[in-house]
Parts: sequence; structure tokens; C-alpha cells
Amino acid sequence: MTSRSPLRAAADSLVVGGYKFGSILSRSIPEPLTTAVASVVGLPAAVGLADKRQMVDRHIRRVLPSASASVRRRLVREVFDNYARYYVESFKLPSLTAKEVRDGIVLPGYDEHLATALEAGKGAIVALPHLGGWEWAGRWFTDRGLPMTVVVEPLEPPELFEWFSSLRRSFGMTVVPLGPDAGGAVLRALANNEVVCLLSDRFISGSSTEVEFFGERTLLPAGPATLSLRTGAPLIPAAVYFRGRGHEAVVRPALPNDRRGKLRDDVQRLTQLLAAELEFLIRRAPEQWHLLQPNWPSDPGYPHRISHE
Repeated sequence: MTSRSPLRAAADSLVVGGYKFGSILSRSIPEPLTTAVASVVGLPAAVGLADKRQMVDRHIRRVLPSASASVRRRLVREVFDNYARYYVESFKLPSLTAKEVRDGIVLPGYDEHLATALEAGKGAIVALPHLGGWEWAGRWFTDRGLPMTVVVEPLEPPELFEWFSSLRRSFGMTVVPLGPDAGGAVLRALANNEVVCLLSDRFISGSSTEVEFFGERTLLPAGPATLSLRTGAPLIPAAVYFRGRGHEAVVRPALPNDRRGKLRDDVQRLTQLLAAELEFLIRRAPEQWHLLQPNWPSDPGYPHRISHE
């Protein structure tokens, strides 16, 4: 473990303290005012983070290539508003009752696709984009006594990651950091017939496969497809949208995970199908897609190399 300088440690402590203070404040906000408060919080972020704003604009242009500059500016602002709402709501969730959570969400497709999949006993892999407020659906799920494992990107500083992990664990989720040990933890969860949630619209590390995503070639994580093909667990695209003051969790049909050839070819085929589903889910509400990082080779700062065969 690399030691931190006193200055860096103090800065990290301020960051963690800020999130904790925000959590305390969020719990005091009346539910009808959550969206308005999030808009106030999102405004300085949208104005001050010019590089992030430009990256979001690039992504919006991919989703809506014919949108005018004025429409894109509005959508970019709404992305930051909705990202702030995601945090405010996540901070509030521990203080809400199970009834408040249940009354605040509808789940079209849950019984037909996800509940039915779990009856087969192989678990289920739910593939999500960075969109809307998925923590709310996770809390709804665990309130029903259904185990859920979530694989998440480690955050810096580590104390912040641990704080977010403890927040999710308080809902009843099992939190697994993305890394070399994640695969074993996910396999155990699926063997126990759990739901495993994987954010699947951005490749960070591990194994990847090249696909076409919103008209450009890029890398997406190969993990969701690989796990589904190897275990037989259904791969189910889903997204949780903000809808007024409530939420809509859209659960799509499982993707065909039958083996047709070499594993590598099947992984690429299944990941391409998943990419198309993610496009569909994101296009339903691009203003809620809070992906602020470079995600295609043409984006400034994209960290990966891909082939151009």
C-alpha cells in the first residue's frame, strides 16, 4: 500500500467528510424537494467542470446525432442535475421505510424476466448502464429478502470507497470491488442463485471485447457475456429511470446465451447484443446517462487501445 503525504491525507479526509456531511443533509430534505435540491447542486458542477461537460456533450451527440446545439446544452445540464439527484437519493435511502421505497418505483418486466429467471436456480446477471438511480431498485430488491451482489469500481481515496460500500451494505447488498478477485465472488453469488449487477457500458479493466456502440467501435467489458456463457445464468439488460418524483426499473428479456462456437466468438456476439440493448435503454433517457468519462477511442483521454481490423 502506497503511503500518502500529510497534505494528500488531509485532502482525502476533506473529500470523505464532504460526502458524509452531504449524506446527513440529504436525509433532512423532504422527498418532494429532492429533485429541486439536486438541480441546485448540479448547476455548479455543470458550469465548473468544463472538461466533463464537453465529454457529456460528445456522448449526447452519439446518442442523438441530429440534436441541435441548444437541445444538447439542455440535455447536458440535465445530466448533471440527474447525477446530483442520484447522490442525494442514495444518501437518503437508509432513512426511508420499505413502504416509501416500494411506493416510489414501478418495475415493468420484473416478474416476466427477472423473477422467472431466478426460478431456474442459476442466478441472474443484470447488465446496467450508468443511468438514472439504480440504488433505489437495489434497496427495493433487498427489502424483499432477495440477495444481491454488486461489482463496483474502486474509488479514491480508499476511505471513500469503504464509505460507499458500507452504505450499500446497509441496504443488504454484497459489494465486490472490481479486480482480480471479483470473478470468484460473482461465481459464488450465481451458484447461490443471487442477482449480480454489473455496470456494462464502460470498460475499465480486466477482459474486454470490441463492439460497435452508438455507431463507433469501442471496448465493452467481456465479463457479463463470459459469465453468462460459462454458468448458464441469464444475462438481462435493465435500467432504472427517474420518472417524476419516482422511478421506473425497466427489465428487458434475457439475451440468448446458447453456445454456438468458440468461447471468444460467443462472447463477442453476446456482448454486441448487449451493446444494442444498452443503446435502446440509454436512448429512452439520454439526459439521465451520467457517463462523464471518455468511452470511445476518438474521445480525448481514452486509455485503451483497440484493433481496427
